[in-house]
Amino acid sequence: MRVFLDTSVVVAAFLGDHEHHHASLEAFLDLPGEEHFCAAHSLAEVYATVTRLPGHHRVPPDHAALFIHEMERHLSAVELTGRQYEAAITAAARDGIVGGAVYDALILQCARKIRAEKILTWNLRDFRRLSPDLAHLMKTPG
Repeated sequence: MRVFLDTSVVVAAFLGDHEHHHASLEAFLDLPGEEHFCAAHSLAEVYATVTRLPGHHRVPPDHAALFIHEMERHLSAVELTGRQYEAAITAAARDGIVGGAVYDALILQCARKIRAEKILTWNLRDFRRLSPDLAHLMKTPG
């Protein structure tokens, strides 16, 4: 089964005090019969997120780089070509998607590209709004 993990799941898997840590970590780990994927953009998004957390939750850059290394060990990063980016952004414009939601639309395009059979996210409402055709594949971990 091709399982696609959103950035929200990966961040929670790495942060031990995150409310969704255990369920996310379980989803992140390799399970027999499953192939795990994420958007290539999620590598940068995880790094950016964990290195800008407030106060004692902030992860030092060298530790964040270790998280990225672990992502590469457990997940296959899916890249979009320039033409696929253009097509996804054109579709987002057609659908009235504005601002940072375009990044979620691009992440979902990566899931589409690999024909994900399950999409795990903690952002169900926005993901379902952005890609109702994939809603039946979207779940929270656990």
